[in-house]
Amino acid sequence: MTAFLDFEKQVAALDRQIAELREMGDDPTLNIDNDIARLEDKSSKLLREIYSKLTPWQKTQVARHPDRPHFKHYVAGLFDDWMPLAGDRNFADDQAILGGLARFRGRRVMVIGHEKGDDIPSRMKHNFGMAKPEGYRKAIRLMQLADRFGLPVVTLVDTSGAFPGIQAEERGQAEAIARSTEQCLALGVPMVAAVVGEGGSGGAIALAAANRVLMFEHAVYSVISPEGCASILWRTSDKAADAAAAMKMSAQDLLGLKVIDRIVPEPVGGAHRAPDVAIAALGDAIEQELGALSGLPRDTLLAAREEKFLAMGRA
Repeated sequence: MTAFLDFEKQVAALDRQIAELREMGDDPTLNIDNDIARLEDKSSKLLREIYSKLTPWQKTQVARHPDRPHFKHYVAGLFDDWMPLAGDRNFADDQAILGGLARFRGRRVMVIGHEKGDDIPSRMKHNFGMAKPEGYRKAIRLMQLADRFGLPVVTLVDTSGAFPGIQAEERGQAEAIARSTEQCLALGVPMVAAVVGEGGSGGAIALAAANRVLMFEHAVYSVISPEGCASILWRTSDKAADAAAAMKMSAQDLLGLKVIDRIVPEPVGGAHRAPDVAIAALGDAIEQELGALSGLPRDTLLAAREEKFLAMGRA
């Protein structure tokens, strides 16, 4: 059953009524199909209305929904012949960032992304998608491998940020993020990045400095979390909603600012309500972008990527 967010309370109430009526429907003396249909229609219309005017803070809640598809779901739904590659050849294999060779709709690619996990054991295993330096160094290794063999790179971004623990800082977290971002910009092969949930801080940009940056309709992408921004500006995380609005972190705002290139639509109510539909929509968008980039010479890809990022913020 879908976990409802705070702003979906009216929808939750309607769905409870529908569930209760369905239980009563086992009684052959009752005919409540019309009532169920009416409530389902009302619930659908209400959900559509709510999601047509989400605030940036509400979009943040949707982007963090635990039932949204994760990296493993995209791999299972979009990629064939998945061959995971592990380790940074230096310290360890960070499970917050996964990557490997795969075939995407007939095209060999290198796919890399954050994995948050979807239950307590897997979230602990993947550190909630917060990578340590070895995760970014693994990404660098895989990008270099893709460049060597002429394979396009597809990245799926979904992290609240890089791991902030002292161990990560001791092993050079900032340097690893910077090197990963640099490697994205230096690739001589097409690179398409997709922000599928949270795109938080340098932990996201380290996998997203691509030729084409896609973003789900209700995903968010920002330099810091709303709570972190509020804690700095107002000394309280209670102002997170105000921070989210001020940071322009929604896909719609970022498309206008030319930080991203394309918004991928989500099913009504968010990707978590119809994961297969959302995954297929993302696959179609990635296929179109890779098709447009394929065949371009190395120098053109490098120059276009450089110009794209240098142009951000220009008047």
